[in-house]
Amino acid sequence: MNKRLSLFSLLTLVFTILLLAACAPEREESEQASTDTDSTTEKPEELTIWANDEEQQLKAIEKIAADYEEQEGIKVNVVAKSMLEQLQELSLAGPEGKGPDLFFQPHDQIGNIVAQGLAEPLDVTDEELSGYSDAAVEAVTYNFEEETDRYGVPAVIETYGIFYNQDIVSEAPKTIEDLKSIVEENTNASEDQYGFLMKPNDLYFAYPFFKNYGGYIFGGDVGEYDTTDVGMANEGAIEGGELFQSFFGSGMIPASTTVDVIDGLFTEGKVGAVINGPWSITGYKEALGDSVSFAPFPQINGEPSSTLVGVKSWMVSYYSEEKDWAQDLALFLTNEENLGYYFEVAGELPANTKALESIDDPIYSAFAEQVEYGVPMPSTPQMSQVWEPMNNALQFLAEGEDPKSVLEEAVQQIEDNIQASGSGQ
Repeated sequence: MNKRLSLFSLLTLVFTILLLAACAPEREESEQASTDTDSTTEKPEELTIWANDEEQQLKAIEKIAADYEEQEGIKVNVVAKSMLEQLQELSLAGPEGKGPDLFFQPHDQIGNIVAQGLAEPLDVTDEELSGYSDAAVEAVTYNFEEETDRYGVPAVIETYGIFYNQDIVSEAPKTIEDLKSIVEENTNASEDQYGFLMKPNDLYFAYPFFKNYGGYIFGGDVGEYDTTDVGMANEGAIEGGELFQSFFGSGMIPASTTVDVIDGLFTEGKVGAVINGPWSITGYKEALGDSVSFAPFPQINGEPSSTLVGVKSWMVSYYSEEKDWAQDLALFLTNEENLGYYFEVAGELPANTKALESIDDPIYSAFAEQVEYGVPMPSTPQMSQVWEPMNNALQFLAEGEDPKSVLEEAVQQIEDNIQASGSGQ
């Protein structure tokens, strides 16, 4: 199963979520918890957390939760529940007092979660968040009804870059021009041999082509998006679209390439390089052994490439009666020592900076380097209106259609979709 479901599969729930949002509880300022867990706050007997049901992730969380039990004397009930199911179940179980104190979600769902009233804004200090990467903290920051708050304690961070087979590509491509040379020098389509392959219709992976020339998805700051300002057809985006298009065609990348074809050919040793994220490391290593290596996304337009970053975080339930202690547990789950252990067991990159930097593996170290240049994927609900028009536009670009007209049409469709959904600013 592709572990990137944490970033995209939840989009299928968006329309259900938006319907449920109408039933969100009204917040009162007096209900916001103080996260002061000093002697004035009585310890609860127990806390309940919903952890993703992937086996190794669950194993790590159960061990860390047991350590918290021993340290604080608070029983921690770890309930295995798929991230895909948590939001809908919380909207039903929470009001009945049957939900968790903490739940686990990717940051690109924060806009939907906040709209439903499922998560409590956190009362965390800058000092408490100083140990997490800047991109991770930005990702969990969101503006709702003129209030900007943090809605999650970052646990996992992921982005993408270039995996390459050293038997075909001796050195990592440092620039996008290097990558194009790899395509031109190592491609023989008649024998299913390619220098570089990427899926044509995937904005997630293609975003650096546009961002590094000045394109952008939404204007405004991270967490405070101006969804009336879509920058995927401005002058820079069109230039990026032209560069993207130049990788496809005769003797280059086939416009019909799929994920299964890419992974299959790469693991068979027929492709020099591919774009992918940390979820693919295990499979690639099993297939290619020491021949596989990883490098940050090649520089575009003379600058490090701005890849999209995804963050998974622990969120305090709005319905929890122990919000302060739930936050304390979230901070414990994500401290340097515990995220270091979580990485060793679950293999997911820690959002804690020191834990990330301490990883002694060249592939993961290169991912940590790429994270520094990443930008959080927009967390506003309107992002759901972007994927399909832009993915279709990328496919048209790969097939050779005019970049300016294709991108302008895609942006118009995004704007129309946002207006039709009634979710525009």
